Amino acid sequence: MVTAILRLPAIQLESGYSRSTIYLRIAQGLWTRPVHLGVRAVGWPAREVEALNAARIAGWSDEEIRALVTRLMAARKEAA
Repeated sequence: MVTAILRLPAIQLESGYSRSTIYLRIAQGLWTRPVHLGVRAVGWPAREVEALNAARIAGWSDEEIRALVTRLMAARKEAA
C-alpha cells in the first residue's frame, strides 16, 4: 500500500495543532512519532493523520486515542 508522507506544515493544517502541541501530544502518547526522512527531515504517514483526526472528531477519549496510536505504531513495524 502506498501512502503519502506529510511534513509538519501539512500536519498543522490538517490537525489544527501548533508544532509545540503536536510534539506535546507525541510525548503524551496521543500522536504517532514521526518517520525520519533524512538527517533533518521528518514526516507522518497521511493515513495515520487521517485516523487520528477522525478519532478526535468522533469524540474518542484520550485512552482510546492512546490505544489507536499503539495500533498505528505496531502496524508500521508489521509493514516494514
